[in-house]
Amino acid sequence: MTKEFKYIPSGVCSRQINIVLEDDVIKSIQFVGGCPGNTQGVAKLAVGRKIDEVISILEGTRCGPKPTSCPDQLSKALTLAKNS
Repeated sequence: MTKEFKYIPSGVCSRQINIVLEDDVIKSIQFVGGCPGNTQGVAKLAVGRKIDEVISILEGTRCGPKPTSCPDQLSKALTLAKNS
């Protein structure tokens, strides 16, 4: 089953993360705002992988002194999407 999910991150430069899932596999990710090269790279690396795998890889990633990052926020978005 295909599911679309929108997430509003906090504590980072990106303003929204759009995710398309098919069952437990990530089909697409689009960050709105943020550092384009980094967010596009993270999105490309996540597509085609299972949700739990990406969460375990990205969860807790920090951006400098910030307690979070765009990859960490993606892990939070995927956790919510998985549980919704």
